[in-house]
Amino acid sequence: MIKAQNLTKTYGTATVLNIENLEIPKGQCFGLVGNNGAGKTTFFSLLLDLIQPSTGQIINNNVQVNTSEDWKPFTSAFIDESFLIGYLTPEEYFYFIGELRGQNKADVDKLVNSFEDFFHGEILNQKKYLRDLSKGNQKKAGIVASFIGSPELVILDEPFANLDPTTQIRLKGIIKNLAANQNTTVLVSSHDLSHVTEVCERIVVLDKGELIKDIKTSAATLKELEAFFSGAEAPDAAVAVFEDEE
Repeated sequence: MIKAQNLTKTYGTATVLNIENLEIPKGQCFGLVGNNGAGKTTFFSLLLDLIQPSTGQIINNNVQVNTSEDWKPFTSAFIDESFLIGYLTPEEYFYFIGELRGQNKADVDKLVNSFEDFFHGEILNQKKYLRDLSKGNQKKAGIVASFIGSPELVILDEPFANLDPTTQIRLKGIIKNLAANQNTTVLVSSHDLSHVTEVCERIVVLDKGELIKDIKTSAATLKELEAFFSGAEAPDAAVAVFEDEE
C-alpha cells in the first residue's frame, strides 16, 4: 500500500531521513522505533504531506502524496495535540471530523460510543473543551477521531505516551483488532519497545535517519531490540530484511 523510494529530507547540510526503499503492504500493523532524532516523525510528516521531501517520493495506494490529495479520503492520523481543535468539545470535534469524512451524527455516535471503555468516563459529556483536558485524554480523543470514517490507513505517532496502564492495554487491543478485522493498515511509532512488539507484526528501526533493521515480529524480537538499543549489538550490524509474501 505504501512505497517510499529514494526518500530523503535534509535541512541545510544535515540529512535527517534517508530511506532507499520501504514497502508496507495493505493490512499490515507496522511499527517504527528509534531514539529521539531517528527520523520517525519526519517519515510520518512526509507521508502526510506536512513537509516536502528533499528527494524521492512516497506512494500511498498508488497516489504520490506530495503531488495529489487523492490519498486523504482513505488516510487518517493522530500525530500530536496540534491535530485537535482546542476550542471544541470532544463531541463537537468528533462531529467535525465525521462531516469531513462523510459521516452523519448517528454514524459518529455509534463509533464513539463503542469506545466507552477506552474513554473511561473522562471524555464524553464532561462539558469541557479539548484544550482543558489532560494530555492523556486529549490523546484518547485524537486517537478515536482518527478511526472515524473507516480509513484504510491509520497513522499513530507515540500513541501510548501519557496514557495510564489500563488505557494502554485497551489501546493495544484496539490496534490489534483494527488491523486484524478491518484490513486496515496501521502505522505506529513508539519509544516503548514492549508495546510495539506486542501489537505490530513488523518493526522497522531507524537510527539517525537510516533504516537499520526490518524485522518480522517473533518471540525473540523484544530481546533483539533491547540488545540493539542497549549497545550490546553493533549499530552497523546487517539489516534483518523482512520480505512480504504477496
